[in-house]
Amino acid sequence: MAPVRTSRADDAADRFSRAAGQRPRRRGDRGSTAIEYLGFLPVLILIGLAGLQLGLIAYTAQQAGTGARAAARTASQDGLRGSYERVGKESMTGWVAQRARIAPPTGGDSVTVKVTVTIPDVLLGLLGDRTVEKSATMPRD
Repeated sequence: MAPVRTSRADDAADRFSRAAGQRPRRRGDRGSTAIEYLGFLPVLILIGLAGLQLGLIAYTAQQAGTGARAAARTASQDGLRGSYERVGKESMTGWVAQRARIAPPTGGDSVTVKVTVTIPDVLLGLLGDRTVEKSATMPRD
């Protein structure tokens, strides 16, 4: 059997890889790195979705606190007690306000309002139905 002839470029690549301490490449290894990346892609997507979910949790908590403060401030004023829920929801972003429940104010000399917001789930049901609850207390005017 006659030896297989290779091109000069292949010979140069083999010499370079041997000089660098690597084994020479075989033609059957082509594309193996792409397959490895393709196998790792679901893990990267899951990590990205988990990061997005953490961001949504933090943003929802911040918005719930803002709504609770605005609703408590409005409920503490004598002439505006009936509009605390509207003001609380208007102070939040639209999609957060749609998911928010604002409890009636409680308290004597001070007013406490509690806001509960359902967190959107981007992890395909892994998180379940989770909520964020924030409350704010303001002195009566």
